[in-house]
Amino acid sequence: MAPTSETVSTERHLKDAGPSRDEATALREDILARLTYTVAKDKASASPRDWFIATALATRDRIVGGWLRSTKQNYEQDRRRVYYLSLEFLVGRLLVDALTNLGLTEAMRDALASLGVDLDRLRELEPDAALGNGGLGRLAACFLDSMATLRIAACGYGIRYDHGLFRQTIKDGWQHEYPEDWLSFGNPWEFPRPEIEYDIGFGGHVDAARLADGTLAHLWRPAETIEAVAYDTPVVGWRGAHVNTLRLWSARAPDPLRLDAFNRGDYVGALADQVRAESISKVLYPSDQTPAGQELRLRQEYFFASASLQDLVRRHLKQTGDIRKLADKVAIQLNDTHPAIGVAELMRLLVDVHGLAWEEAWAITQATFSYTNHTLLPEALETWPVSLMERLLPRHMQIIYLINALHLDGLREKGTADAGVLSSVSLIDERNGRHVRMGHLAFLGSHKVNGVSQLHTDLVKETVFRDFHRLYPERIVNKTNGITFRRWLLEANPSLSRLIGETLGPAAWDDPRRLIELEAVAGDADFQQRFAATRAANKERLARLVSDRLRIEVDPNALFDVHIKRIHEYKRQLLNILGTIALYDDIRAQPTRDFVPRVKIFAGKAAASYHQAKLIIKLINDVARVVNGDPTVRGLLKVVFLPNYNVSLAETIIPAADLSEQISTAGMEASGTGNMKFALNGALTIGTLDGANVEIKEKVGDDNIFIFGLTAAEVEARRAKGIDAREAIAASPRLREALQEICSGVFSPDDPHRYAQLVETLTYHDHFLVTADFDAYCAAQNAIAARWRDQKAWRRASILNTARVAWFSSDRTIREYAEEIWGVAVPSA
Repeated sequence: MAPTSETVSTERHLKDAGPSRDEATALREDILARLTYTVAKDKASASPRDWFIATALATRDRIVGGWLRSTKQNYEQDRRRVYYLSLEFLVGRLLVDALTNLGLTEAMRDALASLGVDLDRLRELEPDAALGNGGLGRLAACFLDSMATLRIAACGYGIRYDHGLFRQTIKDGWQHEYPEDWLSFGNPWEFPRPEIEYDIGFGGHVDAARLADGTLAHLWRPAETIEAVAYDTPVVGWRGAHVNTLRLWSARAPDPLRLDAFNRGDYVGALADQVRAESISKVLYPSDQTPAGQELRLRQEYFFASASLQDLVRRHLKQTGDIRKLADKVAIQLNDTHPAIGVAELMRLLVDVHGLAWEEAWAITQATFSYTNHTLLPEALETWPVSLMERLLPRHMQIIYLINALHLDGLREKGTADAGVLSSVSLIDERNGRHVRMGHLAFLGSHKVNGVSQLHTDLVKETVFRDFHRLYPERIVNKTNGITFRRWLLEANPSLSRLIGETLGPAAWDDPRRLIELEAVAGDADFQQRFAATRAANKERLARLVSDRLRIEVDPNALFDVHIKRIHEYKRQLLNILGTIALYDDIRAQPTRDFVPRVKIFAGKAAASYHQAKLIIKLINDVARVVNGDPTVRGLLKVVFLPNYNVSLAETIIPAADLSEQISTAGMEASGTGNMKFALNGALTIGTLDGANVEIKEKVGDDNIFIFGLTAAEVEARRAKGIDAREAIAASPRLREALQEICSGVFSPDDPHRYAQLVETLTYHDHFLVTADFDAYCAAQNAIAARWRDQKAWRRASILNTARVAWFSSDRTIREYAEEIWGVAVPSA
C-alpha cells in the first residue's frame, strides 16, 4: 500500500531534514498534507480553526523525531529519571511555544503567509489548556520546559481535566463560573495512549494472611475500581535538543454502560458508574465545602498519584528489572501536598505488591521522594478526616498509622519525650476530630523538603515544620522559583526581544546571564528611546484588548499599574482598591494638583466557594464603574478588571505593565513568579518584603524597586498584639474616608449595605493587616508618581530590572534541584 502524503510528512520528520531544504517550503507542504489527510479539508473550504489544527500537527510532527530519540537515549544511557507530580500544569498555548523552541517561528510565518494565513491570528484561536489555576501550575510548566532544555530525563504527571478550574465571566460586576471547553475541538498536541491504563482502587477491605516464611501479608480488595488512561504531550526544550513527556491521566469506568439497567429502561442509572468514575478528571479543585466534594478531591489526588507511581515502577522494572534499585534510578518530586498520598501508595506497592520488607521499602521511599512546600497557609496544607481515609483508602490508612507509630517510637527511643513535640510531628492531628496531615506525610516520606524563596524557606523552618526542622535540621533546603525567560520575552514580548537580540546577539537566548550586559546601555539615550518604543507598542496592544473586551478606552501614555493574580485576601487586592479610592478622592478634591495619569488593571479568579474574594472582585468592578464614569476625573484615572485571567492574557498584560503590584502580607506569599515575569519585561515593582520580592530587591537594587510596609517579623508582632484596626483607621484620614464611602454605598447605590460586612471585618479583624500598611502603600505610590515624572530615570530603572533578573531563570532553579536534591547529572551543552 502506497504511503499517504501525511505518512510521508510524518516519516520525514522522524529523520534529520537535509540542510539544503528550504524550511518554509517544507512546512508549507506539511501543512497542506495535514489539512488534506488529517483535517480532510482543502484550501478553499478550510476554516481558520482547520488551518490551526493543520499547523499544530505539522509542528508536532517536527517534535516527534526528537521525542523518540530522547526516549531511546534515556534507555540506552540507563539514565536516572525525574518524575514531577503536580495537580496543575498551566502550559498555556503551545503553538508559538513549540515553534520558538524549535527555531521555526519565522519559517512558519512565511509558510502560512504563502497560503494566505496569518500566524498571529492562528495563535489567538488556540485555547489555553485548562490544566491549572495559578502560580503552582505555571511553575510546573516552566520546570518541564527547563528540564527539557537542560536535557534531564524527566516526565511530568498530572490529570487531564475535561473542564479545568472554570471559565470566569463578569456579569454586573460579579464573578460567574462556567466550565472551560478547551477540549471541545480536540487537542492536537496530545497522543492518546489507550493501551497504557492502570486500575485504581477505592474502598473495600484488607485481608491479612501468614505466608510460608511466617511474614504477614496484606491484600487490599477494593470495592470500586477506576481505570486511569494515559494521554501524552511532548515537551520540547530550547533549540529542540531534548524532548520530555507530560503524561496526564483521564478517568474511565471499566464498564461504560450497565446494559441490564439500560434494557430495563433506567437510562440514567445505566450511566451512573461512568459518571461517578469520570467525575475524577472533570474539573480542577472541585469545591470541598461538602462531604461529597471532599471525597472527590481525595479521589482525584490518589487517582493520579497511584497511576503515576504504577507507571514509573513499570518503566523502572522494564529498564532495570530490580525494584530494589528504584531510588538509584528514580527521583520523584511532589509539587505541594496534593500528591502526598503517593508516599503511602509507594509503600503499598513495594511491600504488598513487590514483597519488600517494611524497613527496606521505607528506605527506598524516603530516598526516592522529595517535597516542595508552597505555602504557609493552614488551609493549603491539606488534612483529611481519618474516617474518610479509612473508608476510601483502608490499606493506606493502615500504612500511615504504621509509619506514624514507628516514627514516634523512634523519636522516643532517641530521647524526644515532650508530648507537645510528639503531637506536633504526628501524622494524625487529634484536635477537632482525627485528621491525617498530608504535609507531615510528605515531609516524613522525603529525603529533602524545599521552600521556594529564601524568606519562605526560613519561615517554613520557623512555623509549619518548626519541630520537624529541629529533629531533622538538614532536610529543609531552599530552591527559589524561576521562570522560562525565553517564553516571557521571545513569545510574550517580541519587540523587546528584537532589541535585546540586536544589542547582545543571539547567544543571549542560550544563557540568560548575558542580560546583565544591558546595564552598560541603561543610561544611553538612544537605547532608552528604542526601549521606550517597545513598551509603547505593547501598551497600545493592551489598550486595544481592553477596548475590545470591556469597551473602556485607556490612554497608553498613562502609567499602567497592574495587579494580576489569584484573588485572595492575603494577596491584598483590597489594599490596592482602597488606595485607588483614595487617589480618586484626591483627584476630585485637588483639581489643580499635577497627578500622574494611571490605569489600574486587575485580573484574577476567586475560588468558586470563596465569598470574600468574590466580593472583592465585585468591589473592584463597582469602583471601576464609578471612577470611569466620573467626568471630574478628567482621564487621570481608569480602573479595569479583565475577566478569565490565564497564561495568554498574562502574555499580553505583562509586557505592557509599568508597575507590578506584589503587595501580599509579608510572610504569606511563598515566592511568586509573576513578580519575576514583570521585572524581566521592565516593570518596576511595588511590593512588601515577601516571597521572592526580597531576592528581587537584592538583584535589581534598592533604587529600582519600591518596597513598603511591615516585614514578616513585624506582621507576627502586630498580630500578637491583636488585629483590631480601629486605631489604624482613626490615624489615617484617607483610609477612614475611603472606608466610609464603601460602607455608605457610594460605590453600590443599588445596595448600600453590600460591603458592610467587608468593612466590619477589616475594622475589627484585619488579619491581613491591610489597614496597617495602607499609609505606607500610599506613600510608595507617591514616590512612584515622582519617579514616573522623570522618564529618563524611570526608563533606566526599567532597563536595569530586565538586565538584573536573569538569576530567576527556571534553568538555574532546575539545575539546583538536579544537583542538590535529585542527584541527576545535567549533561554539558
